[in-house]
Amino acid sequence: MFFSSLRGTGQQGTLESFVDYWRGLIGSGGGNSAGVSVTPETALGVPILHNCVTLLAETLAQLPLEVYERKDKGQREPAINHPLYDVLRYQPNGFQTPFELTECEQMACGLRGNSFTWVDRREDGNVTALWPLDNNKVQVLKGADLLPYYRVGTADPVPARMIHHVRWTSTNHYVGLSPIELHAETVGMAQAITRYTGKSFANGATVSGVIERPREAPAIKDQATVDKIVEQWGQKYSGIDNAKKVALLQEGMTFKPISMTNVDADVVNVLKLTGTNIARIYKIPLPMVNDLEKANYNTIEQLLIQFVVFALLPWAKRHEQAMMRDFLLPKDRRTYFIEFNLSGLMRGDQKSRYEAYAIGRQWGWLSVNDIRRLENMPPVPGGDLYLQPLNMVDVSKTADLTNPNVRAQLELQHAEITRILSQ
Repeated sequence: MFFSSLRGTGQQGTLESFVDYWRGLIGSGGGNSAGVSVTPETALGVPILHNCVTLLAETLAQLPLEVYERKDKGQREPAINHPLYDVLRYQPNGFQTPFELTECEQMACGLRGNSFTWVDRREDGNVTALWPLDNNKVQVLKGADLLPYYRVGTADPVPARMIHHVRWTSTNHYVGLSPIELHAETVGMAQAITRYTGKSFANGATVSGVIERPREAPAIKDQATVDKIVEQWGQKYSGIDNAKKVALLQEGMTFKPISMTNVDADVVNVLKLTGTNIARIYKIPLPMVNDLEKANYNTIEQLLIQFVVFALLPWAKRHEQAMMRDFLLPKDRRTYFIEFNLSGLMRGDQKSRYEAYAIGRQWGWLSVNDIRRLENMPPVPGGDLYLQPLNMVDVSKTADLTNPNVRAQLELQHAEITRILSQ
């Protein structure tokens, strides 16, 4: 059903092709000054890049994804009877879970800037299955009607309704830029430094120190004697058990420890800088990718919010709007919508949440069931009632608004309420 349907009918006329940059020079060592091959697969070998890409993919994949139906008065409820609901929530295809499919799509976006998914539809146009496609086998084409068409392998081009395409920032509006291709210089530098340090350990010789004898002392010509002196020194003074022991050197000999060279120190600094630059590519705070050098546990909540708002939320919106474009029929888009639930990531610690709930309950915009729903708890009977403080009355009926003092007092109260709500 899947592969046989790839022979869909393409648009008649001329189709403009967009070049796949990964089939160009970037993988041949010509795409960066470091002279190493930079591809999405080799880039995953850089630990901090792997951490950034998987952090976004795994976080997005674990978020609840719902198909909602709009109701009267701004209400909404899960559209459990819509054909798309089971596909997105339970079984997208014959072998993947919803988590695996979303993770796969975001991994492709994070490495290549595009993810492609084949959409199986039934006769009425509703989605029945979603199948991941290999980026290397998909070519994006632009038709005379300015709509995208897709060629999978050597099959005829198919219209956009058959391909679910999520793209990153684009310069041609049809194919997303690849973060790895765009920043091949930075990624190549990180790969080159890792390779350099590995070869240094494999080919270099490093000692902890040297024992020096005075120039005027007669040379020891017997190598066995030299080996015996060095071996005895190592047995007596090396290792944790021999730390802080006092040594006695005769014949004017001295021991000089060897510390890290300036070159080695620069390598460490450059490696840290490239790691920081890679985290900047994906807009992820360094403590979120296990760089705890400057971590402050008092700001963990703020760091999480920063990650969600500036790194994760744009990707979630790309996926949501691409799904609404590709999965929902035009007649359903005003009634149904698709959304990730990020509220769990945006919540603070328990004390802060409960204080916010108390304010919302006391001021009347949260009910008991509203709070329980935010905490993933079932509703209770009578929990939909909203409270109102007894001393809250219409100020226009009791206050003299022409009095400057009264007006100033009301403005101060309004500013205080605004401050509380914005916290």
